Amino acid sequence: MDSNTFLVIALIAIVAQSFLLFIALFEPGLNYKISHPASCPPDSEEFMRIIEALTDAQVTRRNSIEVFTNGENYYEAELEALRRAKHNINLEAYIFQKGRVADEFVKVLTERARAGVQVNLVLDAIGSFATWDSYTAELRAVGGRVCWYHPFKWHTLARINNRTHRELIIVDGRIGFIGGAGFADHWRYPVKKHPRWRDSMFRVEGEAVAHLQATFAENWLEASGEILAHKDFFPVNSESEHLTPSLIVNSSPSAGRSTRARILFQMLLASAQESVLITTPYFLPDHSARAEMVRAIKERGVKIQIVVPGKKSDHALTRNSSRRLYGELLAAGAKIYEYNPTMMHAKTLVIDGMWSVIGSTNFDNRSFGLNDEVNLAACDEKLAARITEDFDRDRDSSSAVNYEEWRRRSIFERAHEFFGMLLERQQ
Repeated sequence: MDSNTFLVIALIAIVAQSFLLFIALFEPGLNYKISHPASCPPDSEEFMRIIEALTDAQVTRRNSIEVFTNGENYYEAELEALRRAKHNINLEAYIFQKGRVADEFVKVLTERARAGVQVNLVLDAIGSFATWDSYTAELRAVGGRVCWYHPFKWHTLARINNRTHRELIIVDGRIGFIGGAGFADHWRYPVKKHPRWRDSMFRVEGEAVAHLQATFAENWLEASGEILAHKDFFPVNSESEHLTPSLIVNSSPSAGRSTRARILFQMLLASAQESVLITTPYFLPDHSARAEMVRAIKERGVKIQIVVPGKKSDHALTRNSSRRLYGELLAAGAKIYEYNPTMMHAKTLVIDGMWSVIGSTNFDNRSFGLNDEVNLAACDEKLAARITEDFDRDRDSSSAVNYEEWRRRSIFERAHEFFGMLLERQQ
């Protein structure tokens, strides 16, 4: 091959790679528009059926859901459930970071594996990149299995941007934990004078746990090549006296850009008649979501309140990108509050004091279009009221964003926003 031919091939490769990068950064988001606004009330069986069909998720009714606010509460609840495991433990995490919190979980998991409990872990290869195999060597030595989701190998390069962002624990197929908190010290202890993060996790018992198990099984198959089919993973779980109609909506990116999580959020925003409460660590709503919220305010008088991180955000670039999008919503009448005490990492959505969505999904493109996510959607006033209690407390510890002050933000801040806009599709 002469030098000219090599140069031409190299130039073609550079152009092709540059084009793919351009698409990744600037491809327009998929428009989400409801063809016919739901004519049935959000608490009706008809509406539940529509959500069930569109998200390809099954409604289960015999469930109980308990809210645990902040790491000092949910970590202890999770550890207690693990200590009582008799048959199997399945854990999936984006972040499993070496430290005091992870040490305690590894210790309990190792003890249960030594006692004969089957322990399976799926850890994301990027989110948990600093947790080497040696960290779980003792767990694996006594029979525990640790697999990596999309590790750094030649055959995973095409999917390297697709991560599992799910945070799940399922114990004996009977108890599940779902939410957005991983396993790291910053969720439990002050780190370098920064207060522990604000977050929530949710304990689930009842019929919905089988669907959490199935969600775990999907990525366990991808990471290990094994299908979890033993009856002990899927016991009959219908004895709960609590009635909380729920759907487990697992979401994986598709070549067509649509995801079940994004459909769920759009449908609920479009159905709101009175109020929308959003708590999210990364608020980058696409045009369709912003338009749906503005329409809810202007056409139906819906009151929308949003709590996001303040200056203690762990991602300054994402916060700047987020602030760029405030104007349209503030001008329409939405209320946006920036949380002051620490990093806000809770992920909740409450519609009309009736529907709640809890899980791993952030209000951004990465969650809606790139990552594997899982959410629990429930139509239950008691659960919505409990989540609203936390929302009200968080809002009271936040600063309201004033529209006029937002309009007068500095050139320096606008420059940061512009840079963030270039990477918005990857945030």
